[in-house]
Amino acid sequence: MKQTKYLFIFLLTILSATSCKDSKHASKETDQTVTEVSFLQKIKELFPTAEITALEKSDHFAEVYQMILKEPLDHSNPAAGSFDHYVYLSHVDYNKPTVIVTEGYSAKQRTNELSKILKSNQVIVEYRFYGKSRPEPMPWKYLTNDQAVEDYHGLVTKLKSLYPKKWISTGISKGGETVLIYKSKYPEDIDVAVPYVAPLINGREDARTEEHINSVGTEECRAKVTKFQRLLLSNRKAVLAEIEKHATEKKMGFTKVSQEEALEYAALEFPFSFWQWGGKCEDIPGESASAEELFKYVDKIVGISFYSDKTYHDLLPSYYQHMLELGYYGFDTTPVKDLIKIVFEPTNLRFAPKDVEMTYNPEYIKNVRDYVENKGNHILYINGEYDTWGACAPTPKPNVDALKMVLKGGSHKTRIKHFSQEDQKKIYDKLQSWLGSDVELSPIPQPEESVSK
Repeated sequence: MKQTKYLFIFLLTILSATSCKDSKHASKETDQTVTEVSFLQKIKELFPTAEITALEKSDHFAEVYQMILKEPLDHSNPAAGSFDHYVYLSHVDYNKPTVIVTEGYSAKQRTNELSKILKSNQVIVEYRFYGKSRPEPMPWKYLTNDQAVEDYHGLVTKLKSLYPKKWISTGISKGGETVLIYKSKYPEDIDVAVPYVAPLINGREDARTEEHINSVGTEECRAKVTKFQRLLLSNRKAVLAEIEKHATEKKMGFTKVSQEEALEYAALEFPFSFWQWGGKCEDIPGESASAEELFKYVDKIVGISFYSDKTYHDLLPSYYQHMLELGYYGFDTTPVKDLIKIVFEPTNLRFAPKDVEMTYNPEYIKNVRDYVENKGNHILYINGEYDTWGACAPTPKPNVDALKMVLKGGSHKTRIKHFSQEDQKKIYDKLQSWLGSDVELSPIPQPEESVSK
């Protein structure tokens, strides 16, 4: 009887211990479930003062957010205040690479070509003082490339606590130029840089763009471009009537730049834009073209809205930067000098803010070029042969581990997908060697084509 009693107590003890152990194990699992931190919680902890809004998911991303950061106006003096800085963060996996897109102008949520290739996380940063990140009134003295670079550096430094794998920076045109500036200032922030159609410009008016315009394509096509410029201004009255009609239909104002001045600047701009955007010689209207046809073509290539009040206002930050640090291109009046009535001395200063100090610093971009051409490893340059900005593209020295790809006949719209299969393999092989074998590269997607000047 005693033995039965002791056996019962022994079994009860074992069952109790097992139950207690299972209970503790279940409790531990429950605690893990409760304490698991979501991606949204993590970014809220990283950016406690940011306004964060969920956006619709697209492509391979699991979560997409718009973040409005309280960015310092002056990173060396927080007391100067802050501005609302728009950033778009798309998450897929903490163990994937991360692509940061340094927009040169305003920004919106979209999937970058490299993000599709790498199936990566993505960060799109609107350039300070552009688009929705523009404070009013505009504190011009804080619109410098160095301040913008500090925006990126601070953001990347924080996000690396979430994304410890490879980082790739990319941007198009002015955004690509920003990629190179950032790389020159903080080379360790980024593993690979991919600037698309990015110039590094010599001076406020880089003569290399005019040399390009006067040598690219065939002599016959260049002559046709010049003839079209002259047709625009020879038919001034009728073309101006078309501009007026168009402006009325589209409700465009021309109080900052008159319609007649806009016509002359558009005529002077035409060769640059024609080659930049890959114009086709066979499409250029000839002598028999009507005023409507002449207007529609210049509007297609240059865009008369480029001189409207809205665009004038939107691009003030751009012209400020170009006239201060970045440099720009000039205008050759030679082909139409006898037809000019207003713009006798054309200059891009015409579109820059008035009553603001702008002393051009020729050393700024020179220093960036010296770095990327002589020390800029792991940079993939994507350029188009006919693109006018290609005349200002940097060329890495042979000893630098970089790759410059120029698409034959390509324009400012050139992307990786436009290259031949053989050249795409060359690009992929180079990216793979820089990123490592554990990073998977997907087949070339169809990229978005929309870019700004």
